[in-house]
Amino acid sequence: MIETIFEFLANTIIFVIETTGYVGIALLMALESANIPIPSEIIMPFAGFLVWEEKLNWWLVIFAGAFGNLVGSLVSYYLGKWGGRPFLERYGRYFFITRHDLDLGDRLFAKYGPITIFASRVLPIVRTFISFPAGMARMNIWKFSLYTFTGSFMWSMMLTYAGLITGENWDGLKEYFRTFDWLIAGIIVVLGTWWIWRHIKLLKREA
Repeated sequence: MIETIFEFLANTIIFVIETTGYVGIALLMALESANIPIPSEIIMPFAGFLVWEEKLNWWLVIFAGAFGNLVGSLVSYYLGKWGGRPFLERYGRYFFITRHDLDLGDRLFAKYGPITIFASRVLPIVRTFISFPAGMARMNIWKFSLYTFTGSFMWSMMLTYAGLITGENWDGLKEYFRTFDWLIAGIIVVLGTWWIWRHIKLLKREA
């Protein structure tokens, strides 16, 4: 089932980029950053392959990827700011998120927001969803935009270069990136389990 979905996504991405070029790259990367798990690990390497075929321009591909990421990230940011925070302030306890956790997030993003956003842009899975909590924490929008674009530019460049140097074998990168995705997903599951266990323990202690 997962393989079928993945192949469908890959074929859709290829079709969109072949049909619309830079616009398609920007659109797909925007969707990825707006909390929709479309793998940039396919988008940009395939675009790099088209650079290798001299059908697309290297710098325009990278800029399209980074610009798309910024647009999608801003959508996710404002969803977190205008909708996510009020919702969690009211119902967060049902998701093991307290007002204290939200305040802690505010302080962490105020102090470490730039490096957090920049580093997250080169981490699969995390990069897709990091803008939402940044919006909930009301991180400075100008710093958020600057570090989002800079980190996304580097990520787009890395993936495009990978597609460029592998040429016709670009699709072989999918297996490599998928392994890394599973590693990140495993870490998230472990941290999520710890988070829930910690909050259940605190609730029992308060009771």
